[in-house]
Amino acid sequence: MNLLILMSDEHTRRMTGCYGHPLVKTPNLDRLAERGVRFDNAYVNHPICVPSRANFITGRYTHETGNWDNAHPYTGHEAEGFGHRLAGAGHQLTTIGKLHYRYLDDPNGLPDSRIAMNVFEGRGDYFGSMRWHRQTNTGGRALPPGPGESHYTRFDRAVTAESVNWLQNESSGHDKPWCLWVSVGCPHPPLVAPEDFYALYPEDGVDMPINWREADWPDHPYWNEVRPWRSPGVQLDEAEIRRAISAYYGLVSFMDDNLGKVLDALEASGQAGNTRIIYTTDHGEMLGGYGLWGKMCMYEDSVAIPHIMAGPDLPSGTTCDANISWVDIFPTVLDCAGVSLAESDADLPGTSLWPIARGESNPERIVFSEYHASRSVTGNFMVKGDRYKFVFYAGGYPPQLFDLQEDPTEVNDLGRDPAHADTRARLEAELRKICDPEAVNDRAFADQRALLEKYGGEEAILAEGPKIGATPTPKEFYEDGVVF
Repeated sequence: MNLLILMSDEHTRRMTGCYGHPLVKTPNLDRLAERGVRFDNAYVNHPICVPSRANFITGRYTHETGNWDNAHPYTGHEAEGFGHRLAGAGHQLTTIGKLHYRYLDDPNGLPDSRIAMNVFEGRGDYFGSMRWHRQTNTGGRALPPGPGESHYTRFDRAVTAESVNWLQNESSGHDKPWCLWVSVGCPHPPLVAPEDFYALYPEDGVDMPINWREADWPDHPYWNEVRPWRSPGVQLDEAEIRRAISAYYGLVSFMDDNLGKVLDALEASGQAGNTRIIYTTDHGEMLGGYGLWGKMCMYEDSVAIPHIMAGPDLPSGTTCDANISWVDIFPTVLDCAGVSLAESDADLPGTSLWPIARGESNPERIVFSEYHASRSVTGNFMVKGDRYKFVFYAGGYPPQLFDLQEDPTEVNDLGRDPAHADTRARLEAELRKICDPEAVNDRAFADQRALLEKYGGEEAILAEGPKIGATPTPKEFYEDGVVF
């Protein structure tokens, strides 16, 4: 069948109507879930944009490809992606919107990329890659939260219009199944939502983040050290937090509205009867939970994602509790188009999700994620089984352990509880089946130091200062030179 991939950026799973949020309005995603399958245990393999999107296209973990942070974008040389396989079999693959790879003319297997948004100047945020320096973790400039327009909202409207045009005018006539990948930038900051969407969420009516008060922040050595590095790193006043939440919720609804237009265009095109749909996102947003903003950690609001699949041959209105992650996307895309894996794909860690979505299998799986990017003094590694989540910090920090069945908001850390020593040992053994975390951590730092030398070394980069906050969109979406 054809495949329509709908991707957002930084959408927290629980902040979605069909996942049970009492306030956030996502009518189009809710309708998609009503006629498809909602996955309740979907995760990314690296909770920050550039590495996560490399996982998405290659079906491989970060420690396999070396796309460590937002200055190590995918080029196509690290490993072939699903685009190479589709193109090699003669299928049309069109991407519209944010990719966050390096250059359009890289051999990335994506020959038809429209309104593409890639990393800044082909090199991304190399300042943030110097993560062992406290002064590099300042977060960059950002527009204050509230109602209005930004280059991200203008970009998303253009992505939506081009996607609607493609479905209306280019989707028919292909002799093989096509794949259209639509990738919007919201609800990623800047936290500036169009006024009509911001107005949906009065500031005095929004719910507050999990353990947002400083007295309730987790007392863990890693977070006690790292939290001050992460913008803003201090307790914000309640009014400012509420403005940020109103803006974020507004951006989620704005994103949903845009994707609804794309779904309507698919119906109008006459292609819906032979098209499957995936909705997913590259990571979540902490939004003040535990005193943290952004993503960059293994808490559920950062690493867990909404994931919905629908199509004429899938069940309607069902949920799936199987553990899945973004390394499953590669085989899922090829399976949809009827393209076989290559011999070099034999060691891919993922599996096609269509049989799982149809209820033909529900495998007991461990999902894995890692983090080596900005605002981290050492590597973070996560494995999650059917109930427990284990987070390992390289460098001697104590682990964290959460019983997601009894403690879904992760407020009770069992990482140093003697009663759970066996569970920690079992899950650490699962982690070490996937990688050697200390060796991976050393390799990440070595590659990052080598990259910094390419740009003049630490002193020169510190003197230059940060170049960007949020990745700029293509210049036609700037307004009066203000991009972030």
